[in-house]
Formats: sequence, C-alpha cells, structure tokens
Amino acid sequence: MSQKNSEKDHRKGIAKISEAAKVSKPGASQANPEMLPAGLYLVATPIGNLGDITLRAIDCLRRANIIYCEDTRVTGRLLTAHGIRNRMAPYHEHNAAQQRPKIIERIKCGEAVALVSDAGTPLISDPGFKLVRAAGEASLPVVPLPGPSALLAALAAGGLPTDRFLFLGFPPNRTAARQNFFQEVKDIEATLVLYETGARLAASLADMAVTLGPRDACLAREVTKLHETFQRASLGDLADHYAASPAPKGEMVVVIGPPEEQQPDEDAWEAELERRLGQESLRDAVHAVALASGLPRKTLYSRALELQRRKKSRKP
Repeated sequence: MSQKNSEKDHRKGIAKISEAAKVSKPGASQANPEMLPAGLYLVATPIGNLGDITLRAIDCLRRANIIYCEDTRVTGRLLTAHGIRNRMAPYHEHNAAQQRPKIIERIKCGEAVALVSDAGTPLISDPGFKLVRAAGEASLPVVPLPGPSALLAALAAGGLPTDRFLFLGFPPNRTAARQNFFQEVKDIEATLVLYETGARLAASLADMAVTLGPRDACLAREVTKLHETFQRASLGDLADHYAASPAPKGEMVVVIGPPEEQQPDEDAWEAELERRLGQESLRDAVHAVALASGLPRKTLYSRALELQRRKKSRKP
C-alpha cells in the first residue's frame, strides 16, 4: 500500500471515529444530553498517531465547558483534526498556581473541565498533580479517561519483564546527580522505565551503564509514529552506539531490565572491566565497574593491572 493511500485511509478512519462520537454520547446527562456532569476530566491524547484517540475522549473534548492544556497550539491541532470546536486555556507549570483556584471554582459552579497534556496521559511527567489533589480536597469529581501512554507502550513492546516496574520520569541533567539517581534504584527488583531527551540521551545512557551495569534494555523512539523503532541491546552497547551517533530528536523511553534478570559472575564483570580499559583510564574504568557491580575497588584495581599486563605481554 502506498503512503498516499495509507494517509487517505487514516483520514477516513479519523472521520469515522469523529462521526461515531457525535452519535454516541456515553455518560450524558438524561436531563440534557449535551452537558457533561461537573467535574475534572483527565483526558489522554495521542502520543503520535492521531487515530489512537478514544471515542470517549473525543466526546469529552467536544462537550466539556472548557479544555485546559499545556500548549493551545498543540491541542488546537488535535481538535481541528477531529472537527472539535471548543474553548481552550493554558495550564502549565508557569501559570498553574494562578489557574488552579479558577479551575476549582469553575467545577464548583457546575462546569465540566477537561485537562490534557501535549501528548499521552495527563500527570505522567506533566502538570496536574496539584490540581487533582485540590479537586479531591474540595470533594469534586475527578474522572480519568484512559488512553495513550508512552511509558506503557514502550514497556509492552520492550521485551522485558512487565509484572513489576518502576517509572522514574526524567533523570537529572548533571552527571553526578544522575549517577546518584540511578544508584538509589540500582537494587530494586523491577524493570525500570524512564524518559529522556535526545540531547541528553548519550550522556544519560553512559551513566546508566556505569551505575546499573550490563543489563538488558530497550530504547523506544517515535512510538506510534511513522519511524517507530525499538532498539534492544545491553545498556553498554546502547551507550556506545549513541556516543558515536548524532543526538536523535524528540523524547525517548528507556526500559531497563531488573537486576535479577542479569546475574553476571566475576568473570562477566572482568569482561566489562576489560572493555572499559580499552576506552577509559584505569582509574575511571575501576570506578565505573565498582559502582555498577558492588565489587571491592581494591579487587578490581588488581584485576585491571593484571589485564593490562596480559595485554602488554600479547604484543609482539
């Protein structure tokens, strides 16, 4: 199928979804089917593919009294794609303190307020936590509308254990803080899921490899979009790849296997030490492997010296 035909079918699919939402209005008030009951509606929106929006989300965005969003331009494009005309207002980290009491007052006065993020499920690494808490403290209804989520999509397709996982959000910007951040979760027996920007990806992967060790991982890029990719490899291999590659655009999801999935013996750590000695100073290599493995620095230092002696002896 050509890309042109695929896009045409995609637009037809969106039209059908939008039309169905016009006819079906679940949860409508019996007194007035055009009105939603008062409350705060947390509406998940597509993370890439516009067809991923739910019928219920379209219905809610159409019938809410007002839609609060991170960026009215981004949400405006989504509304236009689905033929929705409704009022929008910004709600983001810079104006949240001023907007929050106004939103609570709107709901108290009987309005249905929809909250969306630029992409995915509101409150997942996006503003909204304090607003939901304020609504709860005021005994106002909070209604979640489930839907797209980058972290769940990446976790499902990552090929790593899903029975227990920990979402870490975005790690810190600076190397020392980032390594401490990963050190704190190093021994948690769960799959780790985090977001990272393209500009920081290489440095962040390097710190993960140093701190968490040679674990299996999956890097999800452009999830639900045309160039969607899932790169499955060890943290060390991913770190090496992106250290030698241009910074990718956008945001990524990194899924990291739990420690119990990787139980390397001392020989495996010696191989990691040897790999690092080919790229780093002896001191840096020992520091990185000691941090990741928990093995004594003195032991690793002796092994590093022995590895260097072996390497020299092999030279003609």
